Amino acid sequence: MVKVMAVNAGSSSLKFQLINMPSEEVITSGLVERIGLEQGNFEIKVSGEKKSLQQPIPDHQVAVELLLKALVEYKIVENLSEIEAVGHRIVHGGEYFSDSVKVDEDVARKVEELAELAPLHNPAHLVGYRAFQKALPGVEHVFVFDTAFHQTIAKDKFLYPLPYEYYTDLKVRKYGAHGTSHKFVSQTVIDYLGNPEHSNIIVCHLGNGASLSAVKDGKCIDTSMGFTPLAGVMMGTRTGDVDPSVMPYLCHKLNKSVDEVLEIYNKKSGMLGVSGISSDSRDVEAAYKNGDEKAILTSELYATIVAKYIGSYFVELGGIDVIAFTAGVGENAAYLRTLIIKAIQPALHAILDEEKNNTRSGDVRVISTPESQIKVMVVPTNEEVMIARDTVRILGL
Repeated sequence: MVKVMAVNAGSSSLKFQLINMPSEEVITSGLVERIGLEQGNFEIKVSGEKKSLQQPIPDHQVAVELLLKALVEYKIVENLSEIEAVGHRIVHGGEYFSDSVKVDEDVARKVEELAELAPLHNPAHLVGYRAFQKALPGVEHVFVFDTAFHQTIAKDKFLYPLPYEYYTDLKVRKYGAHGTSHKFVSQTVIDYLGNPEHSNIIVCHLGNGASLSAVKDGKCIDTSMGFTPLAGVMMGTRTGDVDPSVMPYLCHKLNKSVDEVLEIYNKKSGMLGVSGISSDSRDVEAAYKNGDEKAILTSELYATIVAKYIGSYFVELGGIDVIAFTAGVGENAAYLRTLIIKAIQPALHAILDEEKNNTRSGDVRVISTPESQIKVMVVPTNEEVMIARDTVRILGL
C-alpha cells in the first residue's frame, strides 16, 4: 500500500486527502481556509469525526505544517515518512502538458509562466507545492492539470476564428477546465460498461462552475469551457457563452470598464443573474417548485443551454452511448436532469426513469429506462482519487 497526499491549493485555502493506493481508501481529508487573514480555520477528519482549530494561519507553509503535525498527533500516521508522494491539482497546463507529470524545476517554471492564463490559481498551486516540498524533503511530487485531459482536442475544435498569430504568438485558444473530473467520470463509465473498445460519452460536470465534454474511446474530443472557465454553459454566477459585442455595448451603456463588466459576467450572472434569487441550484429549485416565474425561466434556460451542447456533441461523436451527470448540481439536482433530458428526448430518444432519477444515492447508477436509446447515469466525481491515481502511475509506485 502507498499513501498519497492529494492537494488542491487555492489563494487562501488548502484542501487535502490522504489516500491509500491502490485501494483508494481515504484515510483522512480536510481543509485549511482563510490563510493569510486575521483568523484562519483548520479542519481534519479523524475516524470520521471532524476536528477543527481556529488560529491565525499566515501562509501556506504554516497551513502545511499544521496539517502534517495533526496527522501525527491524531495518529493518522505513525510517521510522516509513510507519505510516499504528493499529487497537486494545477488548473492550467497550457499546451505544455498533455498528461500529469513528475515535478522538477523546469515543470514548476512552466506552471509559473502560465500564471497569466490562470492568475487566481496557478500561483496558489505553486505556493502549496513549495510548502509541501519544504515540509517533506525527499518526497516526490506530481502535477495533475485540469487542462491536460482536453489536450487531445483537435486544432479545428480548439482554435478561435481570430487572426492566426493570436494563437501562435499569444496562445489564444480553447483550453477547457475540470479535466481531472471529466477524466475520472469518463473512466468510471467505461469501467461500468465493461471496458468496451469503442465508447461515446458526454460528461456533464455541473456545479457552480459547469462544463461538458465529449469523450470518444476514452479521449476528449471537445469541451465547453474555452480560453477561460467563463465560456460554455450557463453556471451559478457565470454567463457561459455570450455574444462578444455585448461587452462593449454594456461598457458604453453602464459607463463601466471592461474589467467591471467582466466581473459581472463572472460573479453576478448565470443562475444568480437571471433568477435574482441565488447562485445555488437548491434555492432556485425551491422557488421553481413554488411556481416562481424567474426560477422557472432560469431552470428552463439552464436546461436548454446544456441540451444544445449535448446535441452538438451527439453530432461530433457520431452518436452517444452514455450521458453522465456529475458534480454538485449534476449529482443532486434531479429536477434539472429531468428538464435537460426532456429537452433532448424528441431528437435523441433518451428516457429517464423518474423514480431512479429522484432517488438520492452516492453510488454510480443508471437513471434511464431500459427503452432509452441513450444510457443516462449519475457518477459522483472524485478529483482527489484521480490525482492519487495519476501520482501513483506517473511515479511508478
